[in-house]
Amino acid sequence: MLTADRIGLLACVAAGAALPLAFAPFGQFWIAPLSYAVLLYLWGGAAPRRAFVLGFAHGAASFLAGTYWIYISVHDFGQAPASLAIALTGGLVAVLALFVGAAGWAAARWFQTTGPLAWFGFLPALFVLTEWFRGWLFTGFGWLSAGYSQTDTWLMAYAPTFGLHGMSWAVLLSAGALVALVAGSSRTRARALAALTVLWGGAWALSDVNWTEPTGRVVRVALAQGAVPQDLKWLPEQLRPTLDLYRELTLQSRGSELVIWPEAAIPAIHDQVAPELDRFRREFEELGAAVMFGILRRDAATDTFQNTLMTLADPPAVYVKRHLVPFGEYFPVPGFVRNWMRLMSLPYVDAEPGAALQPPIELIGEKIAVTICYEDVFGAEQLHYLPEATLLVNVSNDAWFGDSIAPHQHLQIARLRAAEAGRYLLRSTNTGISAIIDPRGRVTGRLPQFEPGVLADAVQPFTGATPYARWGNFPVVIGVVLTLLAQFATKLTMRRGT
Repeated sequence: MLTADRIGLLACVAAGAALPLAFAPFGQFWIAPLSYAVLLYLWGGAAPRRAFVLGFAHGAASFLAGTYWIYISVHDFGQAPASLAIALTGGLVAVLALFVGAAGWAAARWFQTTGPLAWFGFLPALFVLTEWFRGWLFTGFGWLSAGYSQTDTWLMAYAPTFGLHGMSWAVLLSAGALVALVAGSSRTRARALAALTVLWGGAWALSDVNWTEPTGRVVRVALAQGAVPQDLKWLPEQLRPTLDLYRELTLQSRGSELVIWPEAAIPAIHDQVAPELDRFRREFEELGAAVMFGILRRDAATDTFQNTLMTLADPPAVYVKRHLVPFGEYFPVPGFVRNWMRLMSLPYVDAEPGAALQPPIELIGEKIAVTICYEDVFGAEQLHYLPEATLLVNVSNDAWFGDSIAPHQHLQIARLRAAEAGRYLLRSTNTGISAIIDPRGRVTGRLPQFEPGVLADAVQPFTGATPYARWGNFPVVIGVVLTLLAQFATKLTMRRGT
């Protein structure tokens, strides 16, 4: 027999499982506030333990449905045993769900969970605060943050002003307003409609505001997508065809000032192919093309490797990836586990991260802010580039996730980074989705997945700073903390009054 508690738990699981439909590639943005509204409604009046269970169930369902592709990368391409891939995927999903569960527990333990103050104040603020923690705690994993679901709505106008978490706050406030429309009094429903009007109307009003401006220069760029399958990429016999492929794609880009190859486009250590790359440099200089390319570099001092983006120049400018992927580029495990991984012929050697505050790369008269792979999930870590940088470049190898939803989600994340910075973002990937994104986060050109090709276009470098570039996440974090502190101030005032 289904009790009320079980029905509530099933509702949370269903709402959580539906949440990824709000994100790319599905784009059903309206599902996000509905999904969160179910959670906020069920948190109302729940005991701390019950609120934790409901939040954990919602989080586990959403992250399992939305990040199942972790299993593909670990098992299908990482060659890990299925049991290990399931354990790593399940472990990450559980950790991410703990943040949602913790928000529910804290809400029930210390805050009001029913009524207008809860729906418009404490619950949305607490959810956004834990989402912010999730974005950096334990190296951070900001995937499926609420704001990403709104890249094709008016709420995208909040990206350059308040960033991702400002958009997330707007989504959660919308969810709270939906709860108020269902469970509130007539007066509360009127307030909910007013809140929705202010939230969405304010975003609409901001949608035509330009926070940055073009420098007046036009740059011809080209993105090279080799589409080399991940299971073939690192075979020794594939090196020569890969070199020839990217040479040919670059030659097809004749007339472009800047050509960008993907992350680790050349499947070798830099020293192994230095003579060949030097020959390419001389050939491409005759075309007038500057090339940026991803390649691994050995760090002689530490006898480790680094994931880099270099310029094809003498000497090359180099960016070293600084935010590494746990269990992909480094392994936070005890020594005995590392020894087992070595015996099982699994990857076990840690990459060496680059410095945290590397300057933009100066090329073709522009200053280019670089990120590699999922570094573009961490918007605050890129703010040191601004306002100096005039272009953004992200290179990635999303072939690790096969034909899943991950590359589409990753492109959506990149769109928000472009809007936050008010800059064009050039995104070159191995198998897709390579794209050019304008300063409002709109995709102006893209290449089909799993097909080699070149995406060429003219873009404008931009100057100036958006409010988010100036202040980062501080306004939102301070705002949610003050909202939560208001609860304790109210309680203290009531106690003094009695």
